[in-house]
Amino acid sequence: MIVRFPIELYPGVLEELRTAVAGYRQTLDADRREVLRRYYFGDFARKVVGVGPVGTEAFVMLLIGDRADEPLFLQVKEAQESVLAPFAGPGDYQHQGERVVRGQRLMQAASDPFLGWTTGAGTGGAAAKHYYVRQLRDMKGAMSVPLMDPMQLDYYGRLCGWALARTHARTGRASVISGYLGSSESFDHAIADFALAYAGQNEHDYRRLLQAVSAGRVRATTGR
Repeated sequence: MIVRFPIELYPGVLEELRTAVAGYRQTLDADRREVLRRYYFGDFARKVVGVGPVGTEAFVMLLIGDRADEPLFLQVKEAQESVLAPFAGPGDYQHQGERVVRGQRLMQAASDPFLGWTTGAGTGGAAAKHYYVRQLRDMKGAMSVPLMDPMQLDYYGRLCGWALARTHARTGRASVISGYLGSSESFDHAIADFALAYAGQNEHDYRRLLQAVSAGRVRATTGR
């Protein structure tokens, strides 16, 4: 869900975003900075994010180019410390936005050319937040899983598995991973068992949510 703010009513947020954009430019390669230099700030809106990053700041920015039919939409998302940090120790990057961007560039064969990071202004006495920036829509494709027949779903699952394996091969030692998995189907069955258990847990949680709504403990709302 995207909620547009009247800019004049939120000068602190506007200052935060202007500061963030200025810092973001410096994390891009020179050719990307040259493209971005031809755009100017047009408008912004707050984006309500999904389950994983719920509660974190997320904005959508409209940048206007030389032509009215060539807008650029950027998404500015707050980046917090990795959930693994308390157990595995701090990572190589102090800036959490840079940590996210470096990780994506390692894993993705072709990353968003406008992927970068920045720091907010820390307005109103609040601590400055770390962000990473990407295009709101970077030409990614999507498949309608509910409309697939069993054969299509099987093929799509194999494609997803191939892409995930390729990602791990880029960031890890492919030969070591291959040796660990071996030639048996033990790992395959373990993943399948986990997936089925996870699906069952989701259904259980959803039933409990419906019960909470019926009992008045949770209020159901629909945002547009």
